[in-house]
Amino acid sequence: MSQLTSTVSGLPDEGVIFPVTSINVCVSGEAHPYLRSHTAEIATNWEREFAANPALFDGRMLLMRALELTDGAISGECHIVPFSAFLLWRKTRPAGAAIHLFGLPVIVSCDGAVIAIRMGQHTANPGRVYCAAGSLDPDDIRDGYCDIDGNMAREVLEETGLQLSAAVSVSGFHGLHGEGVVTLFRVYHFTETAAELIALIDAHITADPEPEIDAALAIRTADPELHAYPPFMPPVLEWVFNIIR
Repeated sequence: MSQLTSTVSGLPDEGVIFPVTSINVCVSGEAHPYLRSHTAEIATNWEREFAANPALFDGRMLLMRALELTDGAISGECHIVPFSAFLLWRKTRPAGAAIHLFGLPVIVSCDGAVIAIRMGQHTANPGRVYCAAGSLDPDDIRDGYCDIDGNMAREVLEETGLQLSAAVSVSGFHGLHGEGVVTLFRVYHFTETAAELIALIDAHITADPEPEIDAALAIRTADPELHAYPPFMPPVLEWVFNIIR
């Protein structure tokens, strides 16, 4: 894949949920073209972002440049970039510049609630409500490829203290996309009730000296206005509740 700008092919219309049979995203050792061409703007924007929120950390993450969906199989290429590059891309979203792909583990309690988290005010997503998840980073690289399952397990453990390996059943992957973001989600069914899972997460938040989240929430409706959701959450919730009910 030698294109200088991001390329996407084979995806359905934005917001349409589709099955994913396999994920094969390699990691390039070269600089992302967006990073190379926007170095000055990224630095300037980071100065503003950090001045407004000194709790931000300019760590490394993975940002995609090319993605293809063929018969349910996702393949593509990503690059390691500083978080500051992602922040500027997210703010401006220039067409054809990059693609943000991430995994979303949807935890469902035994009494039919989706367990979500609300991000703390000191984070890059203050007040947003979604299932515990995070961007891919270099810790999620296995033999030169992205480990989506490993990323989801790590993020859930860090943010909630829950082990995805404790789920009694796990669905296959599904995906959707919109505004340059590709969400790959799968459903994890737990034996605990919503109240029990919330109590476990609350205890984790209390014990964590630097929690990223300020609350865990049990969601029982697909109402898109219920919380401050990012765009990918309402269609995921609608799909999940249609499946589990």
